[in-house]
Amino acid sequence: MGTVTLGVSIAVPEPYGSLLQERRAGFGDPAAHGIPTHVTLVPPTEAPVERLPEIEAHLARVAAAGLPFPMRLAGTGTFRPLSPVVYVKLAEGAPECTRLQKLLRDESGPLVRELQFPYHPHVTVAHGIADEAMDRAFEELAGFEAAWTCRSFALYEQGADAVWRKLRAYEFGGGSGADIPAQSAPVDVPAPTQA
Repeated sequence: MGTVTLGVSIAVPEPYGSLLQERRAGFGDPAAHGIPTHVTLVPPTEAPVERLPEIEAHLARVAAAGLPFPMRLAGTGTFRPLSPVVYVKLAEGAPECTRLQKLLRDESGPLVRELQFPYHPHVTVAHGIADEAMDRAFEELAGFEAAWTCRSFALYEQGADAVWRKLRAYEFGGGSGADIPAQSAPVDVPAPTQA
């Protein structure tokens, strides 16, 4: 039946998601428009198509046991020189993301996998581009801030065109997760700022 490339992530809600996606494109990252702005919970993972129902049931169980939690982005960081990535940091919500990704990748579940690097929740804003552009991303988004209540995560599939598309969202404590928006409404915070 073949395989699919799946990922699980928390979407960064509007207006912040589009703003960071546009900034990422503006820094010259060719992958920007194929990757919705997100915090990764399960990185790209190959899975047999026939295991999709089992994977979806696993995600629904993890979500049903979870509770909404506050998330806040503030400032920039980088994984250079280990990995060519500049990111916006999670100032709030990192422990909850870490717990979720452990539950999702549980060794008894269908998404068990080793990670290339230790898990560090973040929002990528530049990846694999020229050093000068990476430096610009790091500096220009240093003053960026956003906050919202995270109420769900979503399962995504990467198409043959390298674009990631949402298959289904899973709301915390909400049972089925069918037809739930992938993005939560922002809480009352100032508009995003850039340095």
